[in-house]
Amino acid sequence: MQPGIQSTVFTLKKKEFESGFSNIHQDLIDRSLKGDEISQSKLYGLYSKSMYNICLRLTSNEDDAKDVLQEAFISAFQNLGTYKGEASFGAWLKRIVVNKAINHIKRKRVEFTELITDRYEILEEQPDLTKEQELTVEKIKNAIVKLPDGYRLVFSLYLLEGYDHQEIAGILNISESTSKSQFNRAKKKLRELIE
Repeated sequence: MQPGIQSTVFTLKKKEFESGFSNIHQDLIDRSLKGDEISQSKLYGLYSKSMYNICLRLTSNEDDAKDVLQEAFISAFQNLGTYKGEASFGAWLKRIVVNKAINHIKRKRVEFTELITDRYEILEEQPDLTKEQELTVEKIKNAIVKLPDGYRLVFSLYLLEGYDHQEIAGILNISESTSKSQFNRAKKKLRELIE
């Protein structure tokens, strides 16, 4: 075992003991740190489907999602020594996947509409509950895919991935009000696409 890997494994075990957090796949992670390709393949098998779904939600393109997924796993395995075990491996990997997807979308030059907050009031629109409308999961998925990239990205990060507007602003390098307005515009556009 390489000296750096041995100390990383010890640090992971020590943090697990101190924090009370236990990673259910720690054995695979430890073996992957040593370069064991079978363990890396097993980790990929355990997490690839859920991470692909995140990629697909953010990019809305199957080919782009596959590319982002591959980039994310390559990066994760190259930087596995930085995983400190303070959160689940899935949460750590998800952060890499989201960052790779965002970078991929930024390379495609997504533009976010900045708003001057004193000229526009950001309102949370309430759905019209009097309308009886049959919504299927498939209709909603198809509508999300049709959203403009900026809308879809903020909508997915906020509603589907659980980031708040302050986090999204930091990730995308936009203002918090822009994140909120993009989300509200995405909801409005989504309603239009579904109707």
